[in-house]
Amino acid sequence: MTIYIDPPSWPAHGTVFSHLISDHSLEELHQIAGAAGVSRRAFDRDHYDVPAHLFEDLTVLGAVPVSGGELTRILLGCGLRIPAAQRPEKLRRNLQRAWARLGAQWSAAEHGSAADDALLSSWLAPDGAWLTLGEELLTRWSEPHRNYHAPTHLSAVLRGVGTLTRAGELEPEHRPVVTLAAWFHDAVYAGVVGADEEESATLAEARLAPLLPGPVVEETARLVRLTTHHDPDPADRRGAVLVDADLEVLARTPESYAQYTAAVRADYRHVAEEDFLRGRAQVLERLLDTPSLFHTATGVQRWEPQARVNLARELEQLSRR
Repeated sequence: MTIYIDPPSWPAHGTVFSHLISDHSLEELHQIAGAAGVSRRAFDRDHYDVPAHLFEDLTVLGAVPVSGGELTRILLGCGLRIPAAQRPEKLRRNLQRAWARLGAQWSAAEHGSAADDALLSSWLAPDGAWLTLGEELLTRWSEPHRNYHAPTHLSAVLRGVGTLTRAGELEPEHRPVVTLAAWFHDAVYAGVVGADEEESATLAEARLAPLLPGPVVEETARLVRLTTHHDPDPADRRGAVLVDADLEVLARTPESYAQYTAAVRADYRHVAEEDFLRGRAQVLERLLDTPSLFHTATGVQRWEPQARVNLARELEQLSRR
């Protein structure tokens, strides 16, 4: 575990800046930045922008000076690099478009393919009910205390639902309600398992009741509640698709999985290290003891092998720590 810093050479605000990174843990990065008096506002998803006058202080604290090119290679190699497509400004625009498309799908489903212009205007105008709700959800997903349970996770779950639908795990006409549940499944996040899911489901019931038919609202809330334990009934195809899409992160490449675990630790930074390690190990052991992590045939085939490798590796690393 090493902290790296490149030379102060990036001009801004009347000075020049360095980049500060970790090759292992965002939590470790936050600790050393805080010790040097670097504001948390200087954190940009995978690095800190550090003004020149703090360069020497950080090297005294243990940051290793490297060239800018070497720092970039280290960040890419350790898996903590945030790609441009996942940066907040671009991700938010993509999610806004996805929410608008979902609204158009519901409008067409309720009123036929030739949904009247007045309805679309009331839903999809800049101040319309549907887009207003979408902005509320994105604001919730973008709360500053979130690291893993953030827009990147929402985007990944939406992609997972699409992947499983295209693989034949879900009838296309059922995709909108599963997609809607994906939007709401972590809309409330305070780090309290069970309570977060219940409050997210309750939020879905309250916000969707004026917009969609009762059975759709009820099904959305039911699916959100399933993400508490990720254990749908074997015949529940919609539930299986949602929980598998939610757990797809377990099957990422080792580098992306390291990024996921670092973000999870940051979400629980209020928990003491010893308590976190013990609790996380229990979660990993419980997952590895299940006959199957995934509930769709596609999930088992595509994601199960790598997920078990990642979980076992993380558990081994935790035991060494």
